Amino acid sequence: MDFGLTQEQKALKNVAVRFLKKESPIALVKEMIQDEKGYPPSLWGKIAELGWIGILFEERYGGTGGTFLDLSIILEEMGRVLLPGPFFPTAILGGMTILLSGSEELQQRFLPGIASGDILMTIALTETEGSYYQAEIESLAEPREDGYRLRGRKMFVPYAHTADYIICPARIDRKDHRDEVSLFLVETKTAGIEMAPLLSLDLQKQSEVTFRDATVPKTGLIGEEGQGWALIQDLWPIIVTAKCCEMLGAMEQILEMTIDYAQTRRQFNQPISAFQVIQHYIADMAIDLECSKFITYQAAWRVSHHLPSKKEAAMAKLWCGGALKKMTVMSHQIFGAIGFTKESDLYPYFQYAKASETTFGDENFHKEVVAAEMG
Repeated sequence: MDFGLTQEQKALKNVAVRFLKKESPIALVKEMIQDEKGYPPSLWGKIAELGWIGILFEERYGGTGGTFLDLSIILEEMGRVLLPGPFFPTAILGGMTILLSGSEELQQRFLPGIASGDILMTIALTETEGSYYQAEIESLAEPREDGYRLRGRKMFVPYAHTADYIICPARIDRKDHRDEVSLFLVETKTAGIEMAPLLSLDLQKQSEVTFRDATVPKTGLIGEEGQGWALIQDLWPIIVTAKCCEMLGAMEQILEMTIDYAQTRRQFNQPISAFQVIQHYIADMAIDLECSKFITYQAAWRVSHHLPSKKEAAMAKLWCGGALKKMTVMSHQIFGAIGFTKESDLYPYFQYAKASETTFGDENFHKEVVAAEMG
């Protein structure tokens, strides 16, 4: 396994670093936390022009035919600046579901619009329990002559308020299909869909979405009836590894911010970086970061080469979730009280770390995945 970047990937990384540093400063991130939409449309348009949204799509679908390793480079830099916007929900949660669906009709219909930034998409994975288990799916889809009637309540749906389509897992409302989950692509303008914003620490805008007999045409079924959860399982390592790449970028920025602060903050006529305890904290943070890199890059490499990666992705999320939390705590110890104020540039990273700890599964969830994969 080679952790080095190719010349093309180095160029991609350089472009991403320059663009995101300029277009998504921390001041913008703080501003978008209070913004109803959650991101500036002009920034979304520029990202689309760079071809990043469809980087994993083939050229015939408007993409660039890149690999997951290419995407991981971009995600890492997006995590470094806490990029506001629906990139993750649209490009990964939505776009990859359509790409893996196996339906040429769906791919031709949606992937070009996703790649161009004209179609925004998200997925409603969790319900009232907020977990990622198949058994927790209670939403029902009642078959009708013209399609389905969808009923249920979904929680923590990222950027649902700006999405054009929501992918909704639900059970077919028939006795012989109640144990199976199907996936439905629902247009957000459909009658019977209600949305309510949720207040949380997460920097992403999240909504509670309720389906009250919302009509879904037969063409809205993704794949076959009862095969939706199998598709989610195929998608799961991609989602989890992508999140780890994003978290890795946040860890890198936290370490850089902490080192800069320790070198400039002075006590007893010297920078606090001269104190041994501060040096130990920073050394521990650097170790956590390096370990996070290796375990995340391993999962990303396996995903990119289409190898079984469910265990590796779970290991990466298990480690990165704890490492990001520890690094944030240590950084707050070094920054002191100022780091806990909303004026501080560290505070949004605290919010991100706390939310990321449970997004797509907490430590216990991924311990179970690893244990199951090990037999």
